[in-house]
Amino acid sequence: MSTTSRVTEEPSRPESELLRMEGVRKTFPGVVALDGVDFDLRRGEVHVLLGENGAGKSTLIKMLSGAHRPDGGRVLVDGAPVRIDGAQDAERLGIATIYQEFNLVPDLSVAENIFLGRQPRRFGMIDRHTMYERAAELLARVGVDVSPRTRVRDLGIARLQMVEIAKALSLEARVLIMDEPTAVLTTEEVDKLFRIVRRLREDGVGIVFITHHLEEIAALGDRVTVLRDGRSVTQVPAATDQDELVRLMVGRSIEQQYPRERADAGEPLLKVEGLTRDGSFHDIGFEVRAGEVVGLAGLVGAGRTEVVRALFGADPYDSGTVEVAGAPLPRHDVVAAMAAGVGLVPEDRKGQGLLLDASVQENLGLVSLRSATRAGLVDRAAQRRAAERVAEQLAVRMAGLDQRVRTLSGGNQQKVVIGKWLLADSRVLILDEPTRGIDVGAKVEIYQLINELTASGHAVLMISSDLPEVLGMSDRVLVMAQGRIAGELTAHEATQDAVMALAVKDVKGADEGVGVTEKEGPRGN
Repeated sequence: MSTTSRVTEEPSRPESELLRMEGVRKTFPGVVALDGVDFDLRRGEVHVLLGENGAGKSTLIKMLSGAHRPDGGRVLVDGAPVRIDGAQDAERLGIATIYQEFNLVPDLSVAENIFLGRQPRRFGMIDRHTMYERAAELLARVGVDVSPRTRVRDLGIARLQMVEIAKALSLEARVLIMDEPTAVLTTEEVDKLFRIVRRLREDGVGIVFITHHLEEIAALGDRVTVLRDGRSVTQVPAATDQDELVRLMVGRSIEQQYPRERADAGEPLLKVEGLTRDGSFHDIGFEVRAGEVVGLAGLVGAGRTEVVRALFGADPYDSGTVEVAGAPLPRHDVVAAMAAGVGLVPEDRKGQGLLLDASVQENLGLVSLRSATRAGLVDRAAQRRAAERVAEQLAVRMAGLDQRVRTLSGGNQQKVVIGKWLLADSRVLILDEPTRGIDVGAKVEIYQLINELTASGHAVLMISSDLPEVLGMSDRVLVMAQGRIAGELTAHEATQDAVMALAVKDVKGADEGVGVTEKEGPRGN
């Protein structure tokens, strides 16, 4: 087991300083992830770590959590150099991390996950009564109405995030690292989280906060350290203008946040009629034409993801029809959907969209593998050439096509998920939360890609909980409520107020139990 060495506190450090990283460096095969990064954190502050995907943010926080060791530089806690060789070292130093990807065991209860490895005991046995009681207190503290006995696999994404936060609070950490904690939360849930963070700040906890929602920085932060290409380029107040933050982060100005280039709509490529699954959605009907982006908006639990998974064939439905370019699509048949030219970029890119331990090339070729096979043999040379072309088109930042997807940044992983459908030449592309957890620069790149797709006659159906994104990129907006289509808005008619009015609408004839609606709305500015 590693030991934590301490030296006399250096007098040059502010008394309020909890943590300091000096000249930290980390390399991976073919990649310099961090190159002399400096960072510090004080008691009772929220220090925002800002940068594009691939700038080095994840590597930095993995050093503090014990997942990576620096190749150079040093880390100090309370002014003393320390070694963090694993999660136990980090916990002993009072450092807790809430990752963007959940670190929960699906088949255990909420309480068992919160206290995993630290269960309260009595007479040598796990004291379940105390564990459930303490878990209930933590869940109440984060404002989530979930029984501590509920299995984690039965929770939605937003509640999983709140369980992660409760788990971190149970450690009573002095340093709390939050990696995109609001990415999957609705506006009301974000407000609850911010209240929790502010209370922790008042208690003297130092918080490292990573976000791609720039409006959150001034609302919550105190200072901002900007990383670019593995280097710490500057430190500025959290009140710094958003345009300036973008310029510092990406090294250039971004003139238009939602650069939608509208094309003339052609023939219907996707047509859905009467799509119904008992208890989830009812009588869903719409069409998406060539050259169109149709946004699908609604509250958490309105049934948006369930509908697109069903029409793609990933989940069954009871009745209704789906047509692609006028030809009926067999129900519950993913292979048929892909053969017809339908592609789905799922909201959970790591769990459903990628093979994390496979290479970039292997992931890009997943969908087109069948078409690249002749007489039982895969034309690997042709696949590699195609993968190189798509990776270049999407500007995937990587050491090479043989790099494991797991080691890419979130934004570059998302580009690979989209790229495999481009390689398969999908005519209808369904994007479920396409920019979740992606920096503003990568978002604009994906928006430009959407423009290229529609300009070349493709159809795009986009689900997003980021309401400004839906309004900025959609030609038409369909709003779901209680498992039904509550209304349709043109780009001119679609405003935040108009969408929300439909999203909370009490849809006439809605079946009991269809669509688990909540009071929270989608994310807005």
